[in-house]
Amino acid sequence: MLQRSVRSPLAIGALFLSVLFCAATPRDAAAQDQGATAFIQNMGTQGLQALSGPEPQRVARFRQMFDSNFDVPGISRFVLGQYANSMAPEQQQEFAGLFRDYIAHAYSTRLAPYAGAPFRVTGARPNGGETVVSSEVTRPGGQPTRIDWHVMNNGGRHVVTDVNVDGVSMKITQRSEFAAIIQRNGGQPQALLAALRQQIGQSGAGSSTPRR
Repeated sequence: MLQRSVRSPLAIGALFLSVLFCAATPRDAAAQDQGATAFIQNMGTQGLQALSGPEPQRVARFRQMFDSNFDVPGISRFVLGQYANSMAPEQQQEFAGLFRDYIAHAYSTRLAPYAGAPFRVTGARPNGGETVVSSEVTRPGGQPTRIDWHVMNNGGRHVVTDVNVDGVSMKITQRSEFAAIIQRNGGQPQALLAALRQQIGQSGAGSSTPRR
C-alpha cells in the first residue's frame, strides 16, 4: 500500500514540487541578498566620497542620493505616523520637501567626519520581504561604526527603507522627535512644518534636531 502511494503520479508530483521549492528558495534568497549587498556597497562607498567638500555641495549630493536610493514616500509616511491624516494635502506636499532637505542637512553634517573613510559590507540576512545589509565604516584612529541598511526590492529597483546606526533606527528616531514637537504644540502638525523651516534656515548653526 505504501509503495503504491509513493509511486502514484500525484504523490510523485507533490514530491517533485516540494524538492524543487526547497532547492529554489535558498537560491532566490541568496540572489536577493547579493543584489542588496552590491547596492549598499556601491552606495556606501559613493556616499562617503560625496561627503567631502563645502557644506552646500555636501548637502546637495546627499539629498540627491536620498531621493535616488531611499524609499522617501514610505519613510515620510512612517515618520509622520498618526499625524499624516491631520495634514491637508498641501501640507503633506510641503512636508515631503522639507523632510528631504532636513535629512540632507542633518545626516550630511553627522556623517561628514567619515568622508573618505573605508566602507565595507560585513553580511546580509533576509528580514521578511526585505534584506538587512550590515556594514562598517571606520574613522581614522576611531572604532568601527556599524550601519545596518534595510533594503527592499521595489519592482526590480533596490531602495533603502531604514538605516540603523549602532542599533539606532533613523525612522523611529525621526518619528519620535517629530511627534514630540507636534505634541508640545497642542497636537498641531503645522508646528512641525514651522520647526523644519526654521531648522533648515539655520543649517550650519550646529544643531540637527528641530526644536520648537
